[in-house]
Amino acid sequence: MSGEARVYVGIGSNVDRERYVTAALDALDDWFGELVISPVYESEAVGFDGSPFFNLVVGVCTGLSVGELSRRFKQLEADNGRRRGDPKFRARTLDLDILTYDDLIGVVEGVELPRGEILHNAFVLRPLADIAPAQRHPVSGQSYAELWSAYDRDQRLWPVDFNWQGKLISRAVS
Repeated sequence: MSGEARVYVGIGSNVDRERYVTAALDALDDWFGELVISPVYESEAVGFDGSPFFNLVVGVCTGLSVGELSRRFKQLEADNGRRRGDPKFRARTLDLDILTYDDLIGVVEGVELPRGEILHNAFVLRPLADIAPAQRHPVSGQSYAELWSAYDRDQRLWPVDFNWQGKLISRAVS
C-alpha cells in the first residue's frame, strides 16, 4: 500500500512468555491487520542471569509515524506489566522494539534506526532473516540472510512450538 512503511518489530518476553507474546501479537493484529510472523525462538538471557526468553520478529505495514509507534509500544508494554526505570538487563514481561522503519537511518523521533541489536543479537537477526531474508540492512547493505550466515557470536537459540489464534505458528526442530 502506498504511503505505508514496512516496519519490523522485535518481541521478547521471559516472564509468563506465552501470555505476553500472545498479548503482543493480538495487539499488533488489531492495529495493523496482516502480520508477517517469524518462528518463535527460545534463547538464553543476554547481559544478565535470568530465565530464557521467547523472541520473534513481526513485519507490519503502517501509516503511523516512528514516534506514534514507539508510544503505542511503550503503552502496550506498560499495560502488560513492564515498568520503566528498571535496570536494562533484567527479566521482563514484554519488550517491543522497532527494528527498522523502511530504510530510515539515524535517531528518528527518539528511536535509533535501524536498531543496533540487529547486528549483535542472534535472537533479533535470526528471526529477521527468517521473514525478510532478501531485505537489506539500511546501513551495511547486506541482506539479513547474508548477515545471519556470517553471524559468529556465541548466542544459542532454538525454535519452539507456539500457538496463536488456534494455529501452530512456530515449530520446534526435532
